[in-house]
Amino acid sequence: MKLYEFAPAPNAVRVRIFIAELDLEIARVHVDTRGGENLSDEFKSKSVNGLIPLLELDDGTTLCESVAICRYLESTVATEHSLFGDTALEQAQVEMWHRVVEFQGLVPAMQAFRNITGLFKDRENIVEAWGVESRLRLVEFLPTLDQRLANSRYLAGDNFSIADITAFSMIRFIKLLKIELDDSLPNLQRWFEQIAQRPSIKALD
Repeated sequence: MKLYEFAPAPNAVRVRIFIAELDLEIARVHVDTRGGENLSDEFKSKSVNGLIPLLELDDGTTLCESVAICRYLESTVATEHSLFGDTALEQAQVEMWHRVVEFQGLVPAMQAFRNITGLFKDRENIVEAWGVESRLRLVEFLPTLDQRLANSRYLAGDNFSIADITAFSMIRFIKLLKIELDDSLPNLQRWFEQIAQRPSIKALD
């Protein structure tokens, strides 16, 4: 298998963390998304959405979308605890918190970054005002995570899950937007520092 990625991107980061949690070794191929390498006909022939990360199996089958890649990879190994939850209730809680983090956190973060920095202005319309609004929505969302973590060890319950992976990737990324976890978010600070000690996270650096 090969994983096509632009390593610093938050979606690539969360897949790399997931792979490390499963203790898998997968060859990685750098794709220069800033230079537009993902827009080439060759890459688009592999990727439905023309984005990274992209997983290519040994038989040539390809999978894009981070969560789809993670679900496939976890199905190939035996684990003590599924990062998507074990029981029906756990799976629903993981799905719930993961979608909350994605739609209210990660998506606004990426919209803010792209529209404020204009990094991809050569290939998409840039609306700086939407970037500023997205950043504000993101800042207003963070207390929701802090409140949840006041009463829960991890976002979806007692076990570390993909919801935590996505949230960690998002918070790591928003430093580029000059958003830091300050003392108004003590539970989120504690959780972030705790997660940062996991071997899968330390392996990123």
